[in-house]
Amino acid sequence: MFRRQTSGSVICTSCGVLVGVNDDRCYNCGRRNPGLWGFAPALRALGHDMGFVPFVMGTCAVLYVLTLVGSRGNIGMGGVFSFFSPSREALFLFGASGAVPVFVADRWWTVLSAGWLHGGALHILFNMLWVRQLAPATADLYGPGRMVIIYTAAGIVGFALSSFAGAFLPNVFLLRGGQFTVGASASIFGLLGALVYYGRRGGSRIVGSEALSYALMLGLFGFLMPGVDNYAHAGGFGGGYLAARMLDPLKPERIDHIAMALGCLGLSLLAVVVSILHGLQFLG
Repeated sequence: MFRRQTSGSVICTSCGVLVGVNDDRCYNCGRRNPGLWGFAPALRALGHDMGFVPFVMGTCAVLYVLTLVGSRGNIGMGGVFSFFSPSREALFLFGASGAVPVFVADRWWTVLSAGWLHGGALHILFNMLWVRQLAPATADLYGPGRMVIIYTAAGIVGFALSSFAGAFLPNVFLLRGGQFTVGASASIFGLLGALVYYGRRGGSRIVGSEALSYALMLGLFGFLMPGVDNYAHAGGFGGGYLAARMLDPLKPERIDHIAMALGCLGLSLLAVVVSILHGLQFLG
């Protein structure tokens, strides 16, 4: 599957025109190394998102099962949204974020790990459906590397804002910071923020207006349902919007964006490992 092509033509990973596999620069868009050392066809076979969606879904599913196992039978079975929910201790161990982990336990890296954890069966189901819908659409417009960067940056900003609000800001109606918070929804709102910016940048007003409609609908849902981390949603949307503005979707994606994306994924998974190793001292 990942066989390297050493001769012939390939499709530029930025603009889609045919270039030589060994060309230093795409003659159409100017991207350096458009054939990605001959691995562009293999990566393209993974889809427009280069395998990000199945990676996220698989990793989140594995971590969800592990948090259930780590709950040692203390699994929530009450309401609809707490059905099959891992224990707070298990979520803390694997890297939940929020005011308590970040400001009490000094686990600042959990702003990276919390987006890979989920608090119930419906929680992970709905989030993965949104990732499956929004990530490929964002990758089509920004490129897979920049999409991953936006996804990661939105999660960091969302959980950082929620943790800060939970520690230092008073509760206002249904807007309250998280003491413990998990879920991919901060990053999902970040993808929506990126699509909104794409529309305002001049890419497509239809894309931007539809993304804004989705964001408003999900935001309203968050205010109507108890236990939803609205600060994380707002921070994720803002983080995604700002990251998209810095990356500029109307310019071609560069090879360093792919490298940065791989770094984002590596740091996120490292944050989960560090959380487990560090958290064992609190559960001993």
